[in-house]
Amino acid sequence: MKKLLVVLLVLVMSFSVFAGGADEKTEDGVTTLTFATWDYASNVYISKAIEAFEAANPDIKIEVQDTPAADYVTKLTTQLNGGSDVDIFMVKEADKIKPFYDRGQLANLSDYIERDGIDMSRYNGADANFIFDGDTYGMPLRTDQYVLFYNKDIFDAAGVDYPTNDMTWAEFEELAAKVTMGSGATKQYGAYFHSWNACVQNWAVQDGKRTIMNGEYSFFKPYYEMVLRMQEAGTCMAFSQIQASGLSYTDVFEQGLAAMVPMGSWLINTLVNDVKSGKTDVNWGVVVVPHAEDVPAGYTVGATTPVCINNASDNKDAAWRFVSFFCGEEGAQIMAENGQIPALSGDEYLETFASIDGMPEGVREGLYVAHLSPDRPAMDNVTQIDQMLLAEHQLILLGEQTVDEGIANMNARYAEIMGN
Repeated sequence: MKKLLVVLLVLVMSFSVFAGGADEKTEDGVTTLTFATWDYASNVYISKAIEAFEAANPDIKIEVQDTPAADYVTKLTTQLNGGSDVDIFMVKEADKIKPFYDRGQLANLSDYIERDGIDMSRYNGADANFIFDGDTYGMPLRTDQYVLFYNKDIFDAAGVDYPTNDMTWAEFEELAAKVTMGSGATKQYGAYFHSWNACVQNWAVQDGKRTIMNGEYSFFKPYYEMVLRMQEAGTCMAFSQIQASGLSYTDVFEQGLAAMVPMGSWLINTLVNDVKSGKTDVNWGVVVVPHAEDVPAGYTVGATTPVCINNASDNKDAAWRFVSFFCGEEGAQIMAENGQIPALSGDEYLETFASIDGMPEGVREGLYVAHLSPDRPAMDNVTQIDQMLLAEHQLILLGEQTVDEGIANMNARYAEIMGN
């Protein structure tokens, strides 16, 4: 009898422990999923998506784990390494996703994608950074792509037609010369290339065939030669002046110092808000970023924010229901309504985004994407390579080395970093 009581006691205790663990995630038939993100209060589209999802899926509750942006990557990495029960998480810097994959912390989503018949081509290549060994480990949520911003008043004053959505870099260079006006502190440059290496090197990877991890960088040459020609001609602000001025690219554009600025689409909301607040009265427009002669219009470069499922989650099926909603049609519409560009392509989302108060005419057409190449691919050593390319980029544009010398140094330093 005593042995039987002991056995029964052990069984009761085991059941209690099991039930307690289950109750932590499931209670009264409702599964609670922990979702990690950053700056939750300022990203309204996330709370709106969660609200809509929970209304449509009453058996799932999303519990948000919010972290300040500056601390997010460190905290998430520590949690996942420690076996955290976070179910779903956003990756703040998409090119940093590979270490999570290498540590086995990402759930493979390929079977879910195939089962639900999701057409990944609708993401226009935005999923490329999240595919490892042929399988998908992150769903594209939203994108920031490079577009061309232009100042309508400068073009009007020069009597020159506005840029178009199908313009080559050669045509861009010619156009910049036509709208460069004035001199000295009040000079209006035809173009402005920000100091980042991305603002030259991106144009070489637009075709989707090469990346900054290529290792042999002669394909950068035409774009460095273009920018150096424009610096020499005075049709774009010199790199040395950019460094000396301390102005941001937003300042340059909002103060009317440049007629055209290729920059990320994140600048759109900044301009809308700054015009509304009276900070600037810039009369602006957006078109598709220029392209090479042999690259179709709509090929651009950018970054995509993915949503992933923790491989250690006990609720992967429920987590996938939220991820597919958030990154699918319903989530895309909510993002567009709240000033975000969804990774999922669709004219209806761009129409919604373009209809937000303060958006300029033509912004929908200017956001057309035929293919999105990642500015920093999710590969080993990409951060070190990017920093190396920046250092050589600066020397080229300051005239401290020729384009050929800079490219030779890039090739050699790539080999050193990669151990080749």
